Amino acid sequence: MKFAAISAAILLAGCSKYDGDGYNISPIYISDGNASVEEGDKYSDYADNPFINAAKQNISTFSVDADGASYGNMRRFINDGTLPPEASVRIEEFLNYFTFDYAEPTGNDNVAINSETALCPWNTEHRLLRLGLKGKSLATSELPASNYVFLIDVSGSMDSPDKLELLKAGMSTMVDYLRPTDRISIITYAGTVQRLLESTLASDAATIKKAIGKLVASGSTAGGAALDMAYKEAKAHFIKGGNNRIILGTDGDFNVGVTSTNALVEMVQSYAKDGIYLTACGFGRGNLNDSMMEKIADSGNGNYEYIDNEQQLTKVFVNEISKFVSVANDTKIQITFDSTAVKSYRLIGYENRILSNEDFENDNKDAGEIGAGQTITALYELIPNKNYITGGQCATFDVRYKKSLDSESIPLSSKIICSNDIIKSSDMSFASSLAAFGMILRDSKYKGNATLDMVSELASKGLAFDPFGYRKQYIELVKAAKAIK
Repeated sequence: MKFAAISAAILLAGCSKYDGDGYNISPIYISDGNASVEEGDKYSDYADNPFINAAKQNISTFSVDADGASYGNMRRFINDGTLPPEASVRIEEFLNYFTFDYAEPTGNDNVAINSETALCPWNTEHRLLRLGLKGKSLATSELPASNYVFLIDVSGSMDSPDKLELLKAGMSTMVDYLRPTDRISIITYAGTVQRLLESTLASDAATIKKAIGKLVASGSTAGGAALDMAYKEAKAHFIKGGNNRIILGTDGDFNVGVTSTNALVEMVQSYAKDGIYLTACGFGRGNLNDSMMEKIADSGNGNYEYIDNEQQLTKVFVNEISKFVSVANDTKIQITFDSTAVKSYRLIGYENRILSNEDFENDNKDAGEIGAGQTITALYELIPNKNYITGGQCATFDVRYKKSLDSESIPLSSKIICSNDIIKSSDMSFASSLAAFGMILRDSKYKGNATLDMVSELASKGLAFDPFGYRKQYIELVKAAKAIK
C-alpha cells in the first residue's frame, strides 16, 4: 500500500483512560513556560502506586492500557527545550507507545502472554517483573470494513499550523489509502455543530477532499453536542462485524454546552455499548485538555495518542494502522503473588487502571482494548522474601479478554518464574529504561538510584528489535533531556 505520504494523515487518534476505584484525580492546570498564566494544559495528577505487603494482599488486578499519548506529549516538551510537567508523565503510556518483540498468539487465541524477572536496575536488592501481552496480528486483507466518523474541532483554539492545518493535510492524504468500500463521515464543531459530510464511500475521494478543504477554525467549542451527533452518525451507518469508529481530532477545549468531563464520560459509555469505538487525538500546547481526552477515550473503548509532528502521524495511521481494529476487548490482568517468595510488590504506572479483585471475572466491568498486532507491557517492582529462589515460582499471571464486546471472557494463565540474574533480554532492558526515565521525570520517590545515564545505558541494550527506529529516537530524547536537566 502507498502509505509513505500519509504522514500528516489522521490527526485524530486518541487517548484512553479511566479512573481506578478510590483515586482522587481532579484535574490540575499547568501553564508551560512559553504560555501566559491564563493559558494552561490540563492534566490529572495520579500518585504513584505504593508497595503492598503480599502477606496482607497478594492479589493485584488492573486493566490494560493501550495509550501512547503521554510519551508523545513528553517528546513535544523536550523538543521545545523544557521538561514535561510531572503530572503529564504516565509510565504505562511510555511503555505502550512502543511495540515489543513478543510471540504471536497460537491456535484460536487472540492474545498471547509472557513474563520475565530480573534484578531491578535502580535498586539491586529488589527484583523487576515484566508482563507482556500480544494481540493477534492481521494482514491488510484480513482487516474488516471500516465506518469512520471524523469528528473535527474547528474552534478558534485550533487555528494553528500544528493543529487544524496539519489535520486537513493528513485527512486529505489518508483518503487516498482507504479501501473503496470504507466509509467516511465528517462532523465539525465550533460554536455550533455541523454534519459537513454525510457517510460517503472512500471511492468518492473528490467529494471527501472538497469537504476537507472547507474546514476553517473560528468560534467557541461545543464538543459535547458534536460527540452526540458523531455517535448517531456512526450508528446510522453501522457495519455489523466491521470497524465502527469515531476519530476525534482536538485540543480538548470544550467550552459550550456539555463541558463536564463526567457528563462526557457518561455519554461515551452509553454509546460504547453499541459497539462503536472512540479514538481521541490530542495536539498542540497551552490549551491541551489531556485529562478529559484520556478519560473519554478509555470510556469509549478506545485509545489516546498525542500528535506532535508528521512522523507521529505516520506511526499511528500508517505503520500501526491495524491497531484501530480491536482483537481483545475488556482485557484485564490479575497477578497472584506467592507471599513466601515476594514480600511486597509495586505496580509501576497504571495508577488509574486499578480494578478490584472481584472485577476480574465480572464480564460487565469495562476494561481496555488491544488492537491487532499491538503489544501491552507492564512492570512490577518486587521486594523478595526468603523463598524467592531462582527457578521457583513467585506468582501466577492471569488474563481475561473478550473477542467481541458482547461475548464471554476467555481466560489465559501462566506461571511467573523467579530470577536473580541481571537483565538479559532486549525487551526487559528497554522496558526498564522507560520506567526509570518516567520515574525521573515524575521525580518519583521510588526512582532509587536511577539516573539519565542509566536510562541511556539500558535503552542502548534494548535495540535488538526496532523495526521503525523509534527506540533509537528515544535514546536521542534522553540525551536532550539530560542537556535540559
